[in-house]
Amino acid sequence: MPSTPCEPLRKQGYQFFSPTSTAALKPCLWCKRALQGGDMCYKHQFYGIDSHRCVQMTPTLRCNQRCLFCWRSFEHEPREEEECPPETILAGIRKFQKKALAGYNAVLDNTVTDERWKEALEPKHVAISLSGEPTLYTKLPELIDLFHQNGYTTFLVSNGTNPAMLKKCNPFQMYISLDAPDRETYLKVCRPVSDYWDRIQESLGLLGKRRSAIRITLVKGLNDYAPEQYARILQDSGATFVEIKGYMYLGYSQNRLARENMPEHAEVRSFAEKVASACDYRFKDENTLSRVVVLEQKQ
Repeated sequence: MPSTPCEPLRKQGYQFFSPTSTAALKPCLWCKRALQGGDMCYKHQFYGIDSHRCVQMTPTLRCNQRCLFCWRSFEHEPREEEECPPETILAGIRKFQKKALAGYNAVLDNTVTDERWKEALEPKHVAISLSGEPTLYTKLPELIDLFHQNGYTTFLVSNGTNPAMLKKCNPFQMYISLDAPDRETYLKVCRPVSDYWDRIQESLGLLGKRRSAIRITLVKGLNDYAPEQYARILQDSGATFVEIKGYMYLGYSQNRLARENMPEHAEVRSFAEKVASACDYRFKDENTLSRVVVLEQKQ
């Protein structure tokens, strides 16, 4: 990608859809593990998504927050010359997913069955969650609709700072991040370019009318307090599910936080129970390996 510092990202496995945009895909660790017959990610356990048939991508690497716990690199956020058309992204999904997984095919890797390799080349799900904030991409509603028209289901993962765009989007499941119980903590932990706290509350208010989830990334010593305040916000949102997930000491977040900021699963479970006891959500499931607990609305 000329004139943009994308080479470090290419070395990390990012596949870019066009030479002038930052739209990209990169298979996650769980996709590769599942392809080799190993464990699938908790989204399979919670929602039935097959990890080896899931594409992790983003239509833009631009972001308007600098969250302390983010494993992505702020240092390598490239300038975007122009947005990638939805049709170009759709056309590149299978091609670039195959390219990214090339070393895991059944000929080169004897842990991969021919059947699972063929399934991986026919992905069924797109997680719009790789990096960046997808609602900064102006054609996001059209992209999601195009995916659906071509047989994919979608998860849209957003920081909630752009409710006007979220109103236009109709993914299979919408995720909104809630990483603080109050404005002061939000500004400290998420470090937005502007104060978006009120916008995030507006976005959360959209979730009660659709299949949705709120993601809380719990960082020990920074935002793991006031469970009753989280509960009040969750109660007002009406989201279908709530995922409370422990921060993982990975990637570039290691330059900002310490290993001690990573809670044990027991601590995540305890915090989730306190949240659930203060609102109309109940324990649904948990995955100890990923240190995540999912709550769902009481019926």
